[in-house]
Amino acid sequence: MPRYEFRCRACGDTFEVNRPMAEAGAPATCPQGHADTVKLLSAVSVTGRGTGAASAGGGGGCCGGACGC
Repeated sequence: MPRYEFRCRACGDTFEVNRPMAEAGAPATCPQGHADTVKLLSAVSVTGRGTGAASAGGGGGCCGGACGC
């Protein structure tokens, strides 16, 4: 199940909520009970070994990593 990160505008606490993708945009209440929260944009990093075109090149970058960028 995906994990979404929220920040409370009232107390500044940052917290995570596990919920289905269908409920990603639903409001969340902070652990202190405040309802004024905002969902944060999270970067996802997926690593691992694979086969095929996705694992054939270098490190990524703007052009797939072939030029070392």
